[in-house]
Amino acid sequence: MSTLNKQDIINLLPHREPMLLVDEIKDIIKLTSATGILNVKKESFFVDGHFPGQPVMPGVLIVEAFGQTAAALTAHGIDKSTYENKLVFLMGVEKARFRNPVIPDCKLLLKIEAIRSHGRVWKYKGEAFVDDKKMADAIWSATIVDKK
Repeated sequence: MSTLNKQDIINLLPHREPMLLVDEIKDIIKLTSATGILNVKKESFFVDGHFPGQPVMPGVLIVEAFGQTAAALTAHGIDKSTYENKLVFLMGVEKARFRNPVIPDCKLLLKIEAIRSHGRVWKYKGEAFVDDKKMADAIWSATIVDKK
């Protein structure tokens, strides 16, 4: 199993701060599964507005973090020449459940599994945890597209 640090992730994904929502990826099983790590900080860009005085990470950002972890897992696993000049776009979210609020100043673990792939279309499932407590889960699909 391999690990990707933040610079490795930046080399795989087009996302940049403040929208890069994965700090590290570990326990990578090629094109199968991985665990993303996001350090949700009190300085995160959403804190002041969601919600003032009682910050909570927006659920849509948890889904985005799932997607970024899955995109990096896929990009890391496929042949580099296949992925060059490509992007991974979210196609749809079938199920997303937000079970507990993610409060800044925590480590969010994003456990991702690739369920299946068909050509450039991939389907994934993920679960998010803080201190072994499930915070959210989702099933989504994405596609690899050419950069314009």
